[in-house]
Amino acid sequence: MKKLLMTGGGSAGHVMPNMALLPALKERFDVSYMGTDGIEKDIVRRSNIPFYEIECPKLVRGSVLKNLSLPLRLFKSVKLARRGLLVIQPDVVFSKGGYVSLPVAIAAKKLKIPVLSHESDLKPGLANKLISRYSSVVLTSFPETADQILKGKYAGSPVRGELFGADRKAALAAYGFDGTRPVLLIFGGGSGSAALNAAVRENLFTLSQKYDILHVCGKGNLVQSNVKNYVQKEFENDMGAAYAAADLVISRAGSNTLFEILALKKRALVVPLANKRSRGDQIENAAYFESRGLLHVLPERGLAEKDALTDAISAAFADGSLTENLRGASFTAGNEAIRREIEKCCK
Repeated sequence: MKKLLMTGGGSAGHVMPNMALLPALKERFDVSYMGTDGIEKDIVRRSNIPFYEIECPKLVRGSVLKNLSLPLRLFKSVKLARRGLLVIQPDVVFSKGGYVSLPVAIAAKKLKIPVLSHESDLKPGLANKLISRYSSVVLTSFPETADQILKGKYAGSPVRGELFGADRKAALAAYGFDGTRPVLLIFGGGSGSAALNAAVRENLFTLSQKYDILHVCGKGNLVQSNVKNYVQKEFENDMGAAYAAADLVISRAGSNTLFEILALKKRALVVPLANKRSRGDQIENAAYFESRGLLHVLPERGLAEKDALTDAISAAFADGSLTENLRGASFTAGNEAIRREIEKCCK
């Protein structure tokens, strides 16, 4: 059996697509993972595949001083990655991006191990632009992205198989909802969203009069509440059930989440991460989907405005074209196309 090394991390968005691909890949490859002591470590170890940890520098946006030592630290990370690759001896490396992927890709190229990478966002991130120099091909979630990056090729977005087929009645019962009111599913990514959490709790009394609420708020973000139809969870292992229960999804606008919403044909209101705390990828991703009538967008600054969140939720429910547009939108998960490209590299 051929050996496959997966890499990607720094945020759940660089890890969960790899987990979506894992079931099919484990049938054909001896799979291992290389990442940092970050969110990827916890997620990957639940999947029962070997995890190799390396230290890796991260670019600090807007700070020249903090980035002065970056070249030296990257050099050390490449050496660590090379050492791990010599132990693992993979036939191919699959990179999902994030800062940890760069030293792995550089080391693999030096050892003449083929590298494939995947870009989730509409506009390529810095890490994947750099990794493209070492990749045989850069697969993309959006068709338009393939023309914006070296060696780009459209493959689609991987989606977790376990999200499909959950029973709505069973899911509602599991959360203690009786199905008589619309259900809001609210989450803010792998570690939650402070801004979204605060806005939900500020409007909780008003929202709870009309909706049942499932709030996945992130580790360490639970608060005391006596609202009976408000369910808080730090993390949800069964997102298939959560989606099945939901009538409206309220979330950040990471590419993976947007494609899950499209695949499941769920109404959604998304709150993209503001430019000051990102490179603007979520704003661009959300605008792409919004322009096609597939979701509603509430800018993050709107969360602080009185009644903005409750009004945006009402508008999303009132927009009958959302459901119609979602039903009419074609979507094929990228899992099989990505698997074929990985296998092609091993021939």
